[in-house]
Formats: sequence, C-alpha cells, structure tokens
Amino acid sequence: MDFYGINPAVLIASLMVASVPIMLAAIGELVVEKAGVLNLGVEGMMIMGAICGFITAVHSGSPMLGFLGGAAGGAVLSVLFILLTQVFLANQVATGLALTLFGLGLSSLLGQGYNGIKPPATKPLPFGPLTDIPFFGRILFSHDAMVYISIAVIAAVWAMLKYTRAGLILRAVGESHDAAHALGYKVVRIRVLAILFGGAMAGLGGAYVSLVRVPQWTDGITAGAGWIALAIVVFASWKPWRVLIGAYLFGGITVLQLNLQASNSFPIKIPVEYLAMSPYLITILVLVIMSSGRGRASLNAPAALGQNFHASR
Repeated sequence: MDFYGINPAVLIASLMVASVPIMLAAIGELVVEKAGVLNLGVEGMMIMGAICGFITAVHSGSPMLGFLGGAAGGAVLSVLFILLTQVFLANQVATGLALTLFGLGLSSLLGQGYNGIKPPATKPLPFGPLTDIPFFGRILFSHDAMVYISIAVIAAVWAMLKYTRAGLILRAVGESHDAAHALGYKVVRIRVLAILFGGAMAGLGGAYVSLVRVPQWTDGITAGAGWIALAIVVFASWKPWRVLIGAYLFGGITVLQLNLQASNSFPIKIPVEYLAMSPYLITILVLVIMSSGRGRASLNAPAALGQNFHASR
C-alpha cells in the first residue's frame, strides 16, 4: 500500500542503502575516538575514498576492487594524520580540519576528466525466490553486499569492544593513555591501528557514495557526509549499535525528503530548499537534545579524547 505515492517497502530499502556511507564512516570514527583520538578529517578521507574507489572501479571494471581502492585511499590520507598527530604531536582538531580541506582539493584534482563517466554497476546479491517475498523481500533481500557488510562491521566492532582483550586495551588507551602506558601497552601503536581502521572505513563509505549512491564523479560528492558521521558518533554516545540507529535515522530523513520532492500527491507543498536542509537540521536538533540531558552524552566520551600522548613525559 502506498502513502501519497510513497511505497513503504521501497522507502525502507532505500534508507538502508542511503545509510551505508555514514554508517561505515561513523563506526570507523567511533573506534578512533575510543582510542582517544579526535579525527575531524573524516570528510576529507571520505571524498578521497570516493575518487580513489571511482578511478579504481572505472579502470579495473570491478566494483569490489573499487571499494578496496576507496578504503586504501582513505587509509593513505589517515597516514598523514598519523604522521602529524602521533609523531609530530600536532593539534588533532587543526590537523583534521586541514586534512579535510586537503582531501577536498586533492580529490578535485584527481577527478578531472572523470566527470560524466559511469562506473561498473554494483549488482545486488542473488537471493533467488527470497527477493519475491511480499514487503520483506524488498527490504531484506534486494541489496548489494556492502549493505550487509556495513551491518556486519557494526556487529564486529561491538563484539570486539565488549568481549575481547583488544577492545579492553583500546578503551583503556582512550580513557587514560598514561595508565595504559604504565601497564606496558603501546599507546601510539594502538592509536595508529585505530586511525588506519577509521580512515579505511571512511574511504570505504566514500567509495560507496561514488559507486552506488550517486554512481558518478562530481566535486564535493560526499556533501558533508563526513560531518554527519562525526555527529552520529556523539549521538550514539560512543556505542556501536546506536551508530546503526543514527545512520538509519539520517538515511531515512534523506530518502524521505527526496521522495517528498518527487511526490505530486502529498497534500502539503514544502519548498525544495527546506526539504534539502532537513537532514542536517534534524542532525543538529538531535545533537542539541542529546547534549541537554545533563551531559549524559558527554559522560560517555573517552576521558583522553583529543589529548596527545608522548611516552617521555
């Protein structure tokens, strides 16, 4: 049954696809922040992943190689972040902002000549007759592999942080790097691995934008998705399963406003500009609500977040 020309099954399936880029970027940033590092360069890493993944997919003819290329592009930019913040102990906020600007400029340079080119199609997984199940078939069994991989990554990070020794060490470094160092843990090495993971996830999310969400290359294609991912980490109170909820919330708002723009039967005519602003306005509203609850969100933030570490001090 359609509501004002909007099919609920199609809407839900579409929001699952729309949420993938910010879900991947947000879960990567959550791991980085759990290690005590604040990386504001997510947007730059996402757009580098978008162009690197696009170029790789176009020249190889393989979407999966494109996704790997996108992850590599984000990870390479994160190496620069590691060099500046973990080796030279530069300010993490300033470095992240600079890398975002650098990534936007470099992606524009690399993307020259790729405008108007279509990447190889990313096909949905073949679930056979399961796809034909009324309503649920469209929602659960009509997606490409990355939709399911993104959910699996959320589950894996949740399990790692909660049940494994590696997760305990990562959280210890984020809460007190000096105490972790005193116990013999390699704080810098742990943070380097976390930043590399976060960069790879951001790049993978960016590649999904240019290969699936908007299968083409244009400058600024991520359109602020990296900033939304940063906001979702706060919204999630640094808990992996809440990242999933936050990503679906933003993805649902994005898809709904696109459907409302295309619908001619909706009784209230809302200006297109207001609809386009709605995902970002809702994100700001959610953050305000979260931060107003006696600091409950901030209480869950890692205690050493944004603090540089040097073993000799």
